[in-house]
Amino acid sequence: MPPIIRMENLTKKFGNFIAVDHLNLEVEEGEILGLLGPNGAGKTTTILMIATVIRPTEGTAYVGGYDVRKNPDKVRELLGVAFQEPKMLWVSTPWDIVNWHAKVCGLPTEERKRRVKEIMEALDMWNFRHRSVHALSGGMRKRVEIAKVLIQRPKIAIVDEPTSQIDIVGKHKIWRMLRELCNQGTTIILATNELYEADVLSDRVAIMHRGKLLVCDTPKKLKDSIVGGDVVEIQFETDPSPKMVEALNQFKEVVKIMKTKSSTLRLYLNKVEEIVPKIMGMLMKEGASVSSIHMSEPSLDDVFAHYTGLTLEEAQKEGG
Repeated sequence: MPPIIRMENLTKKFGNFIAVDHLNLEVEEGEILGLLGPNGAGKTTTILMIATVIRPTEGTAYVGGYDVRKNPDKVRELLGVAFQEPKMLWVSTPWDIVNWHAKVCGLPTEERKRRVKEIMEALDMWNFRHRSVHALSGGMRKRVEIAKVLIQRPKIAIVDEPTSQIDIVGKHKIWRMLRELCNQGTTIILATNELYEADVLSDRVAIMHRGKLLVCDTPKKLKDSIVGGDVVEIQFETDPSPKMVEALNQFKEVVKIMKTKSSTLRLYLNKVEEIVPKIMGMLMKEGASVSSIHMSEPSLDDVFAHYTGLTLEEAQKEGG
C-alpha cells in the first residue's frame, strides 16, 4: 500500500532563513506519526505546507495522491487540522464553533447534537460551552481546536501541539481520544515538543532539528539504536574498590562507568535485560554489599541528544 502522505525535498525559505530543509518523509495510512523537535525545528512550517496553508519554496508533498501545489482543494478535502494557535475569533462561544464545524461536516441534526455534547463533555468543555471565547484559558481554547478534528473524523488529521497548556488529566484524555480516532481509520500527524507525548502516542517518531529530518522510526527502535543507551545505577554500602570497577568494565556490554556520588556507580550499557543478572552474579561472588540497583531505558531525549549533542531543553533555548 502506498504511503498516504509523501514529502519530496519539501523546503520552505523565509528570505535567507531555511525553516524546512529538503524534507523527505512518508506517512503510512492508519498510523500516528509524531514530529518531534524543539520550537523552531520546522514542525509547524512542515504541517502548514502539507495543509496547503503556505506554499513550499522547493519540492512538494503528496497527500492521498494529490500534489499540495497542484491540487490544494483536493488535499483540503482529506484533512482536519488542529492548529497550534486556535483560530476562533469569528464566533462567540465554544458551542458555536464545535456545532458549526459539525454542520460543515454534514452531520444530521440528531447525530450532530449527540456528538457535539459527547465530545464537549469528554474534553471537559460542556460547562464552558456558552462562555465567550475571549474569556477562555489557553488550555480551553486548545480543547476547542481538538474538538473540531474529533467531530470531523477526517481521513487525515494534523494536530499541532495538541496538549500544550493542558493539565495532565486533560492530556491523557486527549491522547486516548486521538488514539481512538486513529483506531477508527484516521491517519494522524502529531507535531509536538513533548517527549512523553511523542513516546506514548506515536507509532513512529520523526525527529526534526533546524529544519532537517534527523531520523524516523518506532520509539523502541530509536531508543535501541543508542549504543550504551541503557542505564544501570548501583548503590554500594561502601565505596566500590578500583578492582570492583575494573571487574565491571570487563563486561563487553558495558560502554562507560561513571561515579555519580559517594558509593554509587552509573553504568551505560547495551542489552540491559541480559547483562544485569550476570553483573549481579559477579557482585555476589565478589562479596560486594549492594544497597540498591536501578535500571532505566533511554528516553527520546537521549535519542535527540545522541543525534544533536543537545538535550531537547537545550535545543529549545537555542531556538530549534
